[in-house]
Amino acid sequence: MNMDAADMRMTFFDSPFTSLFSNQWTPKNKGTYAGTCIFLIVLAVAYRLLLVGKQKLEERWLNQAINRRYVVVADRQPESERIEKDPDSKDAVLSANGVEEHVKMVRAKACGAQPWRFSVDLPRAALVTVQVGVGYLLMLSVMTLNVGYFLSVLGGTFLGEVILGRYNQGFADHH
Repeated sequence: MNMDAADMRMTFFDSPFTSLFSNQWTPKNKGTYAGTCIFLIVLAVAYRLLLVGKQKLEERWLNQAINRRYVVVADRQPESERIEKDPDSKDAVLSANGVEEHVKMVRAKACGAQPWRFSVDLPRAALVTVQVGVGYLLMLSVMTLNVGYFLSVLGGTFLGEVILGRYNQGFADHH
């Protein structure tokens, strides 16, 4: 296909025969055009779902890291004194084999990047790769400048946010 800058559309247009992603995906009538628009709506909702899914996984992974037990090796202050002064510690009763003990429960704070782990970093990389791929497909559909495709992506984004937005609170990387 030979195309120069003069052949490129620079304005939105309305045509039910616009190719999407390849020449093989060219709607032949208004029914297949509507099906393509519905596909884009579902794809945009799926993109929102991927964003929420990643946030929920990040929360779970962080909670797992915080709840892991750590051993303090080089602390000059006795452990009992440090725990007594910790404002985040909670009093509790620990019962093992019928013997009750009063203990302080302390939760480690997450600071900085967590150590690299296969069980976290590989699934995160795979999820982000899928997320970016879906985002690029949505971007390419909008770049056709077809009004129906553009509105389908916006409609799917709106619908996805209405359905899933409450699960995505506090997540800075969603667009």
